[in-house]
Amino acid sequence: MAGGAREVLTLQLGHFAGFVGAHWWNQQDAALREPTDASEPPGELCPDVLYRTGRTLHGQETYTPRLILMDLKGSLNSLQQEGGLYRDTQLDAAIAWQGKLTTHKEEVHPKTPYLQNLLSAEGVLSSDGIWRVTSIPSGKGPAPRTTAPTPKPPVPTEGSIRVWSDFLRVHLHPRSICMIQKYNHDGEAGRLEAFGQGESVLKEPRYLEELEDRLHFYVEECDYLQGFQILCDLHDGFSGVGAKASELLHDEYSGRGIVTWGLLPGPCSLREPQKNVYRLLNTAFGLVHLSAHSSLVCPLSLGGSLGLRPEPPVHFPHLHYDATLPFHCSAILATALDTVTVPYRLHSSPVSMVHLADMLNFSGKKVVTAGATIPFPLVPSQSLPDTLVQFGGAAPWTPLSACGDPSETRCFAQSVVLRGLDRVYHTSQLPPGTPVPSVLHTCPTGEEVLAQYLQQQQPRVRSSSHLLLTPCKVGPPYPHLFSSSLSQQGLVLDGPPTGAAVESIPVLGALCSSSSLNRTLGDVAEELTKLDLRRWASFLDAGVEQGDLEELLQELRSLAQCYQGGDSLVD
Repeated sequence: MAGGAREVLTLQLGHFAGFVGAHWWNQQDAALREPTDASEPPGELCPDVLYRTGRTLHGQETYTPRLILMDLKGSLNSLQQEGGLYRDTQLDAAIAWQGKLTTHKEEVHPKTPYLQNLLSAEGVLSSDGIWRVTSIPSGKGPAPRTTAPTPKPPVPTEGSIRVWSDFLRVHLHPRSICMIQKYNHDGEAGRLEAFGQGESVLKEPRYLEELEDRLHFYVEECDYLQGFQILCDLHDGFSGVGAKASELLHDEYSGRGIVTWGLLPGPCSLREPQKNVYRLLNTAFGLVHLSAHSSLVCPLSLGGSLGLRPEPPVHFPHLHYDATLPFHCSAILATALDTVTVPYRLHSSPVSMVHLADMLNFSGKKVVTAGATIPFPLVPSQSLPDTLVQFGGAAPWTPLSACGDPSETRCFAQSVVLRGLDRVYHTSQLPPGTPVPSVLHTCPTGEEVLAQYLQQQQPRVRSSSHLLLTPCKVGPPYPHLFSSSLSQQGLVLDGPPTGAAVESIPVLGALCSSSSLNRTLGDVAEELTKLDLRRWASFLDAGVEQGDLEELLQELRSLAQCYQGGDSLVD
């Protein structure tokens, strides 16, 4: 791999994971499409960590995500399971059988207007059955020159989005999509609802062998595989799929990093008691089993609680989102994910997945929380020190792990990333002789400003911090969530709105080993002890036994005890 990139293989398990993943890959794609100059040094982030180069049967170079995703029958809509880049209809037509043929064709879902516009801009399926791509980003230099004006990117509407493939703008490799045909995405029957069902999927030779085959395909072409990142639904049966997948990776690829992001859609509703109980059980089983086989596990949600009592969704001062729409929630979580994963995707001096996990998960603390400030609220007339001082003693980020208010909690270790601020804002620009408002205003570099701030906030905590110029891209198909008080670059305007759409934003993101998990995991265990499991026999029928539940409670309480206050790396 060029430049000795430390490759990462991504697994997306579940439909909400597909939503988050679609936004994630769209943001990577937007960054790749930025015009580059071959004379400039490579960017701060190395796309080869996540992407692989390939070549179609017709010799066309491709650059596709190093990705395996699993979803249910009926979840793809117009997206073909084998993708479009490598398809050869001439080979499809070469059938050896000369007798009578009966063809059964499944009804084709029409593409959304967004995808139709996107495909017409990027390529065409020619009469010979070959997909002719106008340009495929490779991160290896400027995009091909064209005399045609660049069309304004189409914007998908919330009403047109039913599944994640309705807004995915990235071409996938034929070995990326693995469909679980025995369960349905739509309808009331045949759903993958329970942890035990998910575990049983990867106990079946058909699906286990398919996953192993795809893993071997991607892993064997890597030169410096650093590990795996798993995006996994926690609220449904995919928590069981994730548990078995992480166990497989742990057993087959010992020594590689396994970072798992447990994803939960918006807050639960009191009108769906069975769904809420299943959500609680699946989340509890998922967290315990995933933490047993992963290097690090982080729940990600815009909800206020992991328990049965609905809590209001989290608030961002400059975002207006609908917590009931997966399209909105997943966009915010993908932006946070794109920021907190920066350390193991850097071009220079990257922190490997294993080292990142080792820093955060000491003393059995394999579960961490996430937080983000989206966007980071910088006013153009101010500097980074000014903005950080204005936060005061409060946590500068919004919690994203459904662990409640982070105030009055203790942080044991943290990894913090601030990205998207131009270098001119990094340090104080006070005129000579002006009284210095804080020690932050005396720091000579932005990196020292951020490190000093974290040291002030958490003086007895090991903190790793990174400051990047590269912003998060939020152009279409990212939803319109931003207030009119933001500039095109996501800065907070100190004048009237310009009316320009926000295209990129600065983001502050953090992973934290926090004492809030003591309360959160303990509360989940307490709620489980109050459940009358005879009312939820269908969950047990799905492959989980009473003894498994009792063992789960013990492991949850043991995990919660790891986060009691009183110890840290520097005590």
